[in-house]
Amino acid sequence: MPTVLHQSNLPGLELIHRGKVRDVYALPGNRLLIVATDRLSAFDVVLPDPIPGKGEMLCQISNFWFGKTAHIIPNHLTGTPVAEVLPPGTDARLYAKRAVVTRRLKPVPIEAIARGYLIGSGWKDYQASGRLCGIALPKGLRQAEKLPEPIFTPSTKAAVGAHDENIGFDQVVATIGADLAEQVRAATLAIYTWAAAYAAERGIIIADTKFEFGTDEHGKLYVMDEMLTPDSSRFWPADQYRVGISPPSYDKQYVRDYLETLDWNKRAPGPKLPREVIEGTAAKYAEALKRLAGITLD
Repeated sequence: MPTVLHQSNLPGLELIHRGKVRDVYALPGNRLLIVATDRLSAFDVVLPDPIPGKGEMLCQISNFWFGKTAHIIPNHLTGTPVAEVLPPGTDARLYAKRAVVTRRLKPVPIEAIARGYLIGSGWKDYQASGRLCGIALPKGLRQAEKLPEPIFTPSTKAAVGAHDENIGFDQVVATIGADLAEQVRAATLAIYTWAAAYAAERGIIIADTKFEFGTDEHGKLYVMDEMLTPDSSRFWPADQYRVGISPPSYDKQYVRDYLETLDWNKRAPGPKLPREVIEGTAAKYAEALKRLAGITLD
């Protein structure tokens, strides 16, 4: 059975960050221990109910994609077994499938987003202006329509409880410099294009996804944090895809759609989720993991 972990507790290790989903600890040798919990965030608010096994599924699918895309860009994984760095007395089974030992990199301070379809905040921006992150799009596109080609649509990296904001490429250049901005854009689109083709062969459309990048002490770029998960991507079953509607999905859009039916201002604290939404979300994550990576968590 999958384990359940809403918040990690590892005495003796320095907790340096507790994010929406991941808890990050410092390790010797310029390394990190990253733990994917079962917390779920929606509209940038961490919800009170964990999704059992979600952290394990996120970690396993990320590791799968990191391995599959290593020919495109290096990633932050070190290959060190998690059990070797856990404090004495820790139940290693709780962390075995949801934690990784990584390089400690300098984060690139933007969300690197690739979009292949017009949905979500991109659809809203297009309706308002005909543009997305400063990119002019053809007239007459409909909700969920495939774009002529994938586009790079970065956003700010907001703190917990705040909202990311779409930005143009010029702002990315102003923030991180032209050379690094070009590298991030190229890597984002290359990974997305490869992964979208891989997923399509397995009956899944990757509508959009976001990546986190970091640099080492030499300025070398790595992809890090999570990769092509149901938390960071929109996965649609190809056989149920229709233009003009928000298609059914294998990701947390299922939760977002439920929350949109509530009288909630999308600010903390988030509402509790009914049991059927929790179980339905876990089932969707599990199906994505099995269809994409062939992995089943027993």
